[in-house]
Amino acid sequence: MVGSRVHSLYNRYSERKGSLSRGSAGRHSTAARTGPRLPARTPADHALHELVALSHALFDTPDEGQILRLAMDHIAAAGPYSAEAGYLKVGDGLVPSPRNGQMHALSVGRRVRELAGQDGNVTVPGRPWGRALGLRGPEGLHGYLVVTSRSRPTKAERSLLAALVRYTAAALSVAFAHRRRREDALELRRLREERTSLQRQLISVVAELGYERAVHALMADVAASGGGEEAVTRALHRLTGLPALVEDRFGRLRFWIGPGRPDPYPEPDPVRQDEMLRAVGKEAGPVRIKDRLTTLVRPHGEILGVLALVDTRAESDEHTVLALGHAATALALELVHLRDLAEVELRLHRELADDLLAGTDEASAYARSEALGHDLRRSQYIVVVQWSNRTADDSFAQTVGRAASAVGMRSLLTCRSDHVVLVAGDRPHARALYEALARETGTRSGTIGVSAPCDSVTDIPHRYQEAQRALEVRRHSRERYGTSFFDELGLYRILGPGSGHRELETFVQEWLGQLIDYDSRHHATMVETLSRYFDCGGNYDETAESLAIHRSTLRYRLQRIRDISGNDLANVEDRLNLQVATRVWKIVLGGP
Repeated sequence: MVGSRVHSLYNRYSERKGSLSRGSAGRHSTAARTGPRLPARTPADHALHELVALSHALFDTPDEGQILRLAMDHIAAAGPYSAEAGYLKVGDGLVPSPRNGQMHALSVGRRVRELAGQDGNVTVPGRPWGRALGLRGPEGLHGYLVVTSRSRPTKAERSLLAALVRYTAAALSVAFAHRRRREDALELRRLREERTSLQRQLISVVAELGYERAVHALMADVAASGGGEEAVTRALHRLTGLPALVEDRFGRLRFWIGPGRPDPYPEPDPVRQDEMLRAVGKEAGPVRIKDRLTTLVRPHGEILGVLALVDTRAESDEHTVLALGHAATALALELVHLRDLAEVELRLHRELADDLLAGTDEASAYARSEALGHDLRRSQYIVVVQWSNRTADDSFAQTVGRAASAVGMRSLLTCRSDHVVLVAGDRPHARALYEALARETGTRSGTIGVSAPCDSVTDIPHRYQEAQRALEVRRHSRERYGTSFFDELGLYRILGPGSGHRELETFVQEWLGQLIDYDSRHHATMVETLSRYFDCGGNYDETAESLAIHRSTLRYRLQRIRDISGNDLANVEDRLNLQVATRVWKIVLGGP
């Protein structure tokens, strides 16, 4: 349709020029017959006429994308050209035209962005000549037109192409100006509507001012009385008639005033709690979640807790929301006061991690960890990080902290002489932390050791030794860089300094636990059979004789051992671990 408009405009322009020529010929017919003949129209004249018609069509098109497509479709009017691609500037980027070809789209697009607003050559296979031409207006760059030619254009053809580019850029400037005027008109209308809405809100605020003053005065009196969180919660319950409750940021109940308290109160799900905090945090006021009207207690943007009303019948109105907001403000003052009492611990963030690694009492550790925003009641993992090109100083500690945060690890952090230690609330991913640190440091020459899960604060020092063991085993292995988990070390868990009776028991339970349980339930001797089999060097006849059983019975038992334990005696690694486990079971742990 746009192409037909160009041809129509061109025809009208040609007819108008033709009529002028014929009229002139009629008035000077004698001169025409006796004088020199006028030269025939040249291809250059024809191209110029097409460009004039195209310029009219460009300026009659209100849409920027259509203007660009029109210029691309009629690029041949300027010479032996082909339009390889077109781009419009949207924000800070360049958006390609749907007419762009797919064969060279990536390389052309990359080249255009490299030009950064300047004109430049473009290389397209099979095309000896190519240029990226900026479409510029008074406001700056509007886009690009990428043009190629099978032959090098003449000076006249380059001039025609430059004229087409100027027409296109001017048409884009006009279209952009029209669009801005439309947007300004819409914005003006929006501002008028917003003004009307604000006027209505002002009337409503004036009407509710008496109630708000009463609520504000009540909450101020409660805060001044020193009653704490319970007094604020109780006042909110009296104002609304609804059960009111306060939770900490981890979802554990602190206070519930009113009927209907669950007993026991459900244990929070960390993932769902985080999702809830994010959802409520996005809103300016309280948010209804199921039967609760919930708001965050977050002075200065930091979430200290959650305040909620249980509204099972959806009876809350603007007065309820107002009371909840004032209660949240009063509660924020109380919680900030409590946080200020722990300011020394907050400044000594590493001291808690140091105390945990050295050993400290649970009550103090839990109180201090909550002040730091770390949920120490969850299973903890001790993570030891060592990088060959970095010393364990404050700078590297900050690097480790950034990498841990980037992969979603919530942790306490401290430094040792040659490594950084994290007390993490989640099991680290096998590769995520290592890859993040490799990006941060610019090298992959690093080692990470991770302990088994720790469910008790008093067990953290021992888990720290496990993490160090995992790191040392990794450093002395063939693949020394990467992450190793203590609970995946197998035999190496009981080798080396520091291994104790507990590691031996854990190792035996890991490799013989299912067989030991089977023997206990069925009064069988599967572990003893396996031990004799290894003592006899895997010889069937000697093993059967020592156990006073038939050879076929021994074969049956060994097959049952494979089925029960899931381990393959033909596998070298399984065989080694099973043999060591039977020796430890018999000699160190006392056998059956």
